[in-house]
Amino acid sequence: MIASDGVRLQATLTSDGPVAPRPTIVEFSPYGRGNVTYERPPGFNGLLVQLRGTGDSDGRFDIMASRTQRDVVEVLRWACEQPWSQGRIGINGFSASAITIYNALHQKLPDCVRTIVLGSGTHELYRDLLVPGGVNNIVPGAAVLAGIGGIALAQGPDRLARNPGSTLDVLGGLLTSGLGDLLHPTLDGWWRERGWRGNANRLPMLLTDGFFDVESRGAFQGFQALKADGAHLVVAGAHDGSPKGLALREDTMRRWFEHYVAGVENGVDREPRVRLALADGDRQRYLGGRYVRRDADDWPVPGTRWQALRLDATRRGGGASANDGALTTGAPRVGGRQSYTTLPSLLTATDVPNAAIVGAGGLDRLTEHLPLLSQMNLAGALGLTYTTRWLREDVPVAGPATLEVRLASTLPETAIWAVVSDVWPDGSAHPVGMGRLSTRYPEVDPERSLRDADGTIVQPYGRYDRPVDTAPGTERTYRVELWPIGNVFRRGHQLRLHLVGSSLASLPSLPAVNTVDVARSRLLVPVLPPGDLTRALPE
Repeated sequence: MIASDGVRLQATLTSDGPVAPRPTIVEFSPYGRGNVTYERPPGFNGLLVQLRGTGDSDGRFDIMASRTQRDVVEVLRWACEQPWSQGRIGINGFSASAITIYNALHQKLPDCVRTIVLGSGTHELYRDLLVPGGVNNIVPGAAVLAGIGGIALAQGPDRLARNPGSTLDVLGGLLTSGLGDLLHPTLDGWWRERGWRGNANRLPMLLTDGFFDVESRGAFQGFQALKADGAHLVVAGAHDGSPKGLALREDTMRRWFEHYVAGVENGVDREPRVRLALADGDRQRYLGGRYVRRDADDWPVPGTRWQALRLDATRRGGGASANDGALTTGAPRVGGRQSYTTLPSLLTATDVPNAAIVGAGGLDRLTEHLPLLSQMNLAGALGLTYTTRWLREDVPVAGPATLEVRLASTLPETAIWAVVSDVWPDGSAHPVGMGRLSTRYPEVDPERSLRDADGTIVQPYGRYDRPVDTAPGTERTYRVELWPIGNVFRRGHQLRLHLVGSSLASLPSLPAVNTVDVARSRLLVPVLPPGDLTRALPE
């Protein structure tokens, strides 16, 4: 297919038997020919389109730029007119291919597009993957570019034979994309052109993800933005792996395409709009088939209460840290200030999203034999810990959490890195959620932040376009967004908050000493009905 600027984009059509008119599923991918992320159901054609500057397509690669966004519309218009598409098209995207579609939705897509299914991916690339909390998340970005570049080189001979001059465009695009987030650390105009700019299409969309996914925030925020147009959300695994025996995501995707593209009346449109698989203690149990299903008609789940746990300097016991503090539903008994050193922390424990994608790639086998690598007992020893009493009843938790922390640092900039773990009766601490924030970004946008029924900000929308520097030692209040947690804290377990140094997956910085004003800090936890932390933790 030749784009309007003359660039040739390579596409591959697959079908059952001879090519014939059928409903068609289209995917835009930077991973070259043959790398579809979804096996089309019987009776559908599949069209895999290689993004410009990737695989053996010509042009300059920039998955987020306006030229790539125009390619999406032009290719779809072309596909709509082909006799094999039957004039009925569904779009599939996962990870990078989902990012491509999120960024293109501000354009009006052709009428023959009947639905879109997006797995994982980012609603806002800056916040959801590359610079979350204003902290550069360098490892996943580098890994993605390495994969795209490697495939582009491997499939380069076909491109060179057709267009010898294309090599400089491909290499230049990869280099520019790789340096982009390093050259633009704040959320400036360059990023806004490469992020969410609204939706011009009233299409039913299915969004899928996992609570431990490296891009999990994207699907939740995408649902918030698209639910008025009939979007559904399924959270049952993505890059992080799906629970054993649970095919909810795959089954829903198949029936979604069958209904909206092929016209099959299968009732998928009448199912609950939000379907969740919560962990039952940690990701390893979750993958092994221990999970808790929860359905709802909205996200956050109606009836969710963000209950406050106050930090307390009272020694709880079992925290395996220098301070071993407490979390309490009442007023803290002991205040004061407590300090920790922000040494780089163990990725497999403190960085739940990146640990999950590395784990799904093979590291899970190692952590099964060496469980301390994926637990917080070792990683948390260098930071501060705050732990509840033993729970007297189960507490289901699902939603974004927030850490409000009063803190000073010995450096002008450092990362506040917070981990929530589920502490089992044997004392092992299993990470189930995390958040991060650079101290250069203390401000939030109150209009775009999520508030509870009382007006309290429970998911802060950080202002990363406007850094506010401060002198070392200056104490400020920070609101740290923790990505959505989905876990049931069982009776006899504890909930623990860890403050540690940033993960090894982040851009390294000099170690600092951070000091927390304990009595003026709290963790807001999204508790699903009928759970109640106050009832489960009587003082």
